[in-house]
Amino acid sequence: MPLERGYIQVYTGNGKGKTTASLGLALRAVGRGLRVCFFQFIKGGGRYGEHLAAEKLAPLLTIIQTGRPGWVNTKDITEDRRVAQEALTQARQLLTSGDYDLFICDEINGAVGFGLIDVEQVLELISAKPAQVELVLTGRNAHEQVIAAADLVTEMRDIKHYYAAGVPARTGIEM
Repeated sequence: MPLERGYIQVYTGNGKGKTTASLGLALRAVGRGLRVCFFQFIKGGGRYGEHLAAEKLAPLLTIIQTGRPGWVNTKDITEDRRVAQEALTQARQLLTSGDYDLFICDEINGAVGFGLIDVEQVLELISAKPAQVELVLTGRNAHEQVIAAADLVTEMRDIKHYYAAGVPARTGIEM
């Protein structure tokens, strides 16, 4: 059953939980029979727990991972920008395809922050959103124009994190 109206949500901030919150929303949507695309920017490499879960929840949950393996080359973003631009084109096609009720652009705000995608392109993506599709944009440092265009904005704030004490990302919790 499609949504009567889709809204625009932004999950941002320097705290842990932006991707996790959007995955929780995806799980809730799949439980109600909605079709979900979880489109990951700048996360190209490695299979995380959510990829394994998506295989079990297919065809209602699709995860698409884009970006180069490793992290963004902040000294020369040329290749990362090329890959992100291709990903943005693919995301727009999928968002407007009519195949999904919930479309999550994971780390798109980070891609803007690194200069891989321009904020105007994100605003164009928002404008292209079909009326019945819920759109979620995650990542640190959401641009003020993206925040202004959203219907819901949640900021995850870092108060305390075991990563600061040297605890690496753990399988099943952070990856």
